[in-house]
Order: sequence, then C-alpha cells, then structure tokens
Amino acid sequence: MSQQLTAIATIEFESQIKAAYQMGRTLRPYVRNKPGIVGGTFNMRRSTRGAATPRVPQTDVRPMNTTYGNGQGTISDWNAAEYTDVFDQQKTNIDERPVVAANIAGAIGRREDQLLLDILDTANGSANVDVNVGGAATGANMAKLLRAKRIMDERAVPQAQRRFAHSPRFLEDLLGTTQATSSDFNAVQSLMRGELKQFVGFEYLMIETRAEGGLPLASNVRTNYAFDQAAVGLGIGIDERTEVNYIPEKTSWLANGLFAAGGVVIDPEGIIEVATQEA
Repeated sequence: MSQQLTAIATIEFESQIKAAYQMGRTLRPYVRNKPGIVGGTFNMRRSTRGAATPRVPQTDVRPMNTTYGNGQGTISDWNAAEYTDVFDQQKTNIDERPVVAANIAGAIGRREDQLLLDILDTANGSANVDVNVGGAATGANMAKLLRAKRIMDERAVPQAQRRFAHSPRFLEDLLGTTQATSSDFNAVQSLMRGELKQFVGFEYLMIETRAEGGLPLASNVRTNYAFDQAAVGLGIGIDERTEVNYIPEKTSWLANGLFAAGGVVIDPEGIIEVATQEA
C-alpha cells in the first residue's frame, strides 16, 4: 500500500469529520463558550445583581458594589483514533473514509457533551425537583416541569435561555400527557414528529443512552437538567482537529480526532436537577 496520502484526500477526510461533528454534538450551542484557553484551568466570571438606590439631592451617589465570582473549570485532553487500510482507493471499491469520519466525529461530539453533563451533575443547586413531585416515584409529568419553571421564575432566569436536557424515557412519558400533545395546550403538534422542542418555557435537548455515561441513572431514578444557558460554560483549549498519519508498523493509516476542553458551572442557581422514575 502506498505511504502517500494525497493532500486532497486528507482535506476531504477532515471536512467529513468536521461536518459529522457539527451534526452530532448536542450541548455546545446551548452553553457559554470560551475558546483559546491556554493552560490546564480556566475561569468564567459571573456578577451579582445590582440594586438601584434613591437619589438624594446634593449627596454623592451610592455605588451598587457589584461583586464578581469565578466558576473554575479544568481542561482535559481526548483522542478518537482509528486505523484504516482503505485510504488507497485503487486497492478496494469500498470508501471507508465516511464511516471512519462519522465514528471519530461521533466520539468527539459525545465526549464533549459528557464533559458538560458531568459538570451539570456537580452543581447540586438548591430546590431541585424531587422524583415524587406529581406523584410518588413518577416519571416526567406537568407537575415537575411547572415546578422547575417556578424555581427559574423565582430566580429571574431569562426566559429565552432556558434549556432542558432529558432522556428518551422522559420524552416518552411527556408525550403521553394531554397537555404536551393537545392543540388546546400546545400549538406544536408533538406526536406527529415524535419530538418536543418548546414547551413550558424550555427548549428540550434529548440525550440518548451513551457508553460515555449520558444522564445519570441510579436505582431507576434518572437525573435530567433544566438549566440557564449562561449558567454553564465550555472552555476550549484545542477545538476538534484531525490528524492522518501512516504507521509503518501497522501498514495502515491512523486517523485521529483530538480536542481539549472542559466544562464549568458558572452559576449553580441556574441549574435545576429534575428527577424522574425509569423503572
């Protein structure tokens, strides 16, 4: 097999991985991003709310004394590599590049999501939604959604930035409720498409069962997350990048997708755990 992989083939392969990666990741567009991190840790700042004070004529103004806190994250390094013999198209009628590209891109996208899911699990915010809201040991229901909405309303979380990461079983349970599927309650005909995009003020992001871990499941209790987009961050040290090298010892090409990133909780008050039973 030739040890020369043309520049055109390399560029094509990298573009295939990038395209598949863009389609495969779920959470990055819905959190704060901080690219170009140098070093092993990074900070994302949050400020306290200010309060207006009465104006008294001929006296100095009183500053609001806004303070800042830091959410600190840690960068971790990841590879998604695969050997392949089928870059030499003269030797086979099978084009393995799209398959390898899709596998590498999927692995990168899922791992990036998992960095964010793992950091959501560390928030441990107050007033989480218990599994018994809406009935003893129940799955997804309106009572749980309304409780999460009320907590966010009380905390003045911006309406336009509310997201909800949930499991497939959560969606199944919710699509079984009249409020989610009836046009009397929801203008979007969810059952026709089998999905839920906007409901009760949240945008929904389904996280399927994943080898990387996915959403936490313990004793048949799934932890889903309602979160404010500004409350969670992704620090990016090395954005997804591809290398293709010939390894003589393997007489194969090694295609490797790599990235370095880390998740961070910026404001735990903007993260709510919603527990559902998945017996």
